[in-house]
Parts: sequence; structure tokens; C-alpha cells
Amino acid sequence: MQHALERASPIDRRGFLCLAAALPLLPGVASAQTYPARPVRVVVPLAPAGTVDIIARLIGQWLSERLGQQFVIENRPGAGTNLGTEAVVRAAPDGYTLLMADVAAAVNATLYEKLSFNFIHDIAPVANIVRVPNVVAVRPSFPAKTIPEFIAYAKANPGKVSMATGGNGSSSHVFGELFKMMAGVNLVAVPYRGGGPALIDMIGGQVDVIFVPTTASIGYVKAGKLGALAVTSTARLDTLPDLPPVAEFVPGYEASSWYGVGAPRGTPTEVIVTLNREINAALADPKIKARFAEMGGTALPGSPEDFARVIAEDTEKWGKVIRAANIKPA
Repeated sequence: MQHALERASPIDRRGFLCLAAALPLLPGVASAQTYPARPVRVVVPLAPAGTVDIIARLIGQWLSERLGQQFVIENRPGAGTNLGTEAVVRAAPDGYTLLMADVAAAVNATLYEKLSFNFIHDIAPVANIVRVPNVVAVRPSFPAKTIPEFIAYAKANPGKVSMATGGNGSSSHVFGELFKMMAGVNLVAVPYRGGGPALIDMIGGQVDVIFVPTTASIGYVKAGKLGALAVTSTARLDTLPDLPPVAEFVPGYEASSWYGVGAPRGTPTEVIVTLNREINAALADPKIKARFAEMGGTALPGSPEDFARVIAEDTEKWGKVIRAANIKPA
């Protein structure tokens, strides 16, 4: 069985980008003047209270107020976001079922060999929302206090530095594997059943290093409960200005999660244009921008084509990492 990413050939990816580019030019089936005429379901393929859920509720409230209908959040966790994603893929393409997607969609395309859908082919990009990096953090007693010191320590102790992850193929896992490859270090991945348990053991000093989302780590970093070394974005964050990017020491390194809205393929063009316009308006709102900044995130306004490009590029990027590290789902 070919990997899902291999099934999505370069031609498929180009077609995906061309489709997104053509969206404003195609005749819409539903009128933007009448949409939405009833409540809209927004499927979050993860449990409540996580980053995806928080962003979905923030944007859902905005859309409800702007468009005059309730955008109802429905959590459908399971199978690494695949259950919720499949529910949207199989839904009627009428604009009344949307998906709050994240970088897991790009990772899963290669991680899972037998998906019943192809994200690039079956989900129409609506709008990207925000990009959130991770923090490279060590247990408080770890001897290294900077990325160069950490790399030197790991090279002097190959196979002895443990790396907590939220599970095989999680963002914390693939971000760490990319670091291992680019820095030339041998870290031992320790998978947990989610990011929460991994973070708890990190704070307790049971493992050495973790690549943890800023949304989950900022409080612990500021309280001194985690030894933060760097951020995985290409620039410093306003919320953690003292932390340098990993790329200052490992040139070219970048790893971050994106969050955006998708819809079933075939959703009317005018509906997608309406949603894209209103989401971009939200991203220009000072209060929402400030909320994202508190989370360590950067708003990403743009067109459906822009979002399509992000999805395609990350599907290829993380596919290479998964194959090189031979990562398999648990």
C-alpha cells in the first residue's frame, strides 16, 4: 500500500493549488447573500479544551455574530483527528459542515497508510487562521541551558537523552525528529498518550526534553517549571522575547502548527468566499490578534489558495520526516 502522501502526487498538489486559486472565478451554487440560513456545524477532530478547540470557539463566536447564525462546535475526537475529518469529508458539501483542521492533517497523510480519504483532494481550503510554534524545553535540572549546550550534551551522550512526545506522529514527535535530523543528535523518543501526560512528566523531571506547543507551555516557562531553550518559529515571540529561534543555531529549522477551516470538496464557491472574508476580518480584529499573541501564535490572513499552499507544503515536509524516521502510528 502506498503512503497517502505518495498517492497525492505533485500533480495532485498542483491541482489542489489551482482549484483554490480558481475558487473566486467559479459560479457559486449558493448565494453569499443567503448563507447561512441555518446553524452551521464546525467539527473539531479533538477533545474539548485543547488549542484546536479554543481557536474553533473563538472563530465560531465571531462568525455567529457576523453572519447571524450559530456556528456550533462539535468535538469528534479519535484516531489522531481522522474520525472527525472523515465526518466532514462525508458530509453534504453545502457549507453547513466545516472542519477546524490543524497540522495533524498534513502529518496523517503519510503517517496512516490506509486512510479512507485524501485530505488534499477531499477537503476544500477555506481560510488559514493562526500559526503556533513550540518551545524546546528541558527538565529544570538538565545541565544544558542553551541549544548549543544541548546539542553538545546530546552528542556526548548518544541515545541517553529522552524526548517526551504526545504520541507517535504527534506534532511534538515530528518536530523533535526534524531537530534530531538537522542537528545530528540521537534522542530517544518516549511516547505518551497525549501532550498533557508528557508535560506532567517533564515538569516532574522524568524525561529530559520536549517540543511543546507555546499554548501549553508559556505558563510553566514563566514560572520556571520548565527550562526553555528556544522556540521553533523563525523569529522570537513577543510573549517569550528572551527565547531565540532554534534556527539561530540550526540553520533552516522551522516547525510550527497551523490551524484553519476546511469544508467538504464541492462546497459552493460563494460560501467559501464569504467564510474566508469573515475569518480574515476576525484576524484583523485587535482583540483576537491579542488573544492569539497570548498563545504565542501569529494570525495568518489570506486566501483559500494561500491555505492550500500551506497544507501542500507541510504535507510534503512532514511526509519526508515520517518516512526518514520510520514513524508508525501506535
